[in-house]
Formats: sequence, structure tokens, C-alpha cells
Amino acid sequence: MSPNSSTPSQNETQIIVRYWASARAATGVNEDRLETESALSVSDVRARVLALHPDSDNLERVVASCSVLVDEEPLGRRDPGTVLVSPGQSVEFLPPFAGG
Repeated sequence: MSPNSSTPSQNETQIIVRYWASARAATGVNEDRLETESALSVSDVRARVLALHPDSDNLERVVASCSVLVDEEPLGRRDPGTVLVSPGQSVEFLPPFAGG
């Protein structure tokens, strides 16, 4: 390897997915790391999350009800199929909650 070449760091080949509240309970983990060499849509991230946890009875329902943050920016009403997440970025699934 030449001094000017570099290999991607782990953060540059992974999308970090964090789960909160009932999403955490449904997956049984705080976060997952998705290996990817290119950007994924939020829809693709959701599909990978479901594939990682096939034994969860309610994960699909929970994830469908979640607010989504991409690098701390709310997805809002944007189409999850058109919003891209690049390696090195994070996605967070925040279920609705009550309280005050």
C-alpha cells in the first residue's frame, strides 16, 4: 500500500442504526451496523433491519410507526424511498411515546 492510499474506516462502510424504546425491545439490541459500500434509501435500511431480526413478532409494526432521524435530522414527510443514507451516517428509529 502506498503512503497516499488509504482504506475506508469502519464508519465509512457502515450505516449505524439506533433503536429507542419499543424498537429497542423489538430488536433486543441498542443498535445495528449495516455494511454497505454505497448509499441506501431509508426504505432499504428498514428492509435490512427487518431481515436482521426475523424472529421479532412486532418489529415491522413498530418500525412502521416510528419517527426516523437521519444524522439527527427528522425524515418528516419525505418519501423514505428517496432519502439516501450514506456510509458513515446514522439512522434512528424513535417510536411514538406518551408522557409529559
